[in-house]
Amino acid sequence: MNYLKIAFGVLIALSASRFIPHPPNFTSLLALSFYIPAVFGIRFIPIVVLALLFTDLIIGFHSTMFFTMGSVVLIGIMSKFFNKSMLIRIFGALGGALIFYILTNFGVWLSGTYGYTLVGLTNCYVLALPFFGYSIISTLFFSVIIESVFKFFQKNLFNLIK
Repeated sequence: MNYLKIAFGVLIALSASRFIPHPPNFTSLLALSFYIPAVFGIRFIPIVVLALLFTDLIIGFHSTMFFTMGSVVLIGIMSKFFNKSMLIRIFGALGGALIFYILTNFGVWLSGTYGYTLVGLTNCYVLALPFFGYSIISTLFFSVIIESVFKFFQKNLFNLIK
């Protein structure tokens, strides 16, 4: 039952951040991709992927979905190595934004939009820097929110046990 509750919560959080008008790449996807497996375990990675697929079903699929989903899975797997402290988790989540930037833009380059040359690859990554900036800001923003909620519940649960 907890798995379903978490799945519903992730779907609500991701849907809210993707359906409400926002700057490009300013969603909770990367923070959720990192924190859900970091907090609950890597067996919860499919929840984030399914929530992404559900929201994309409404928004619309795109040619780099495989790279987007792959980055979500990779971020989730690596999250278990960054679960020592709040600061390390936030840096891990920001590292996840870098992984997302590298993988998804490689997928864009493979689509042929910029040509299959080193110049095309460079252009693809350089022209995506503004989107990367939004990804970094949103990941930091949502990570701080998640960390705050986590600390709040951790403190309140401790007080209830006393």
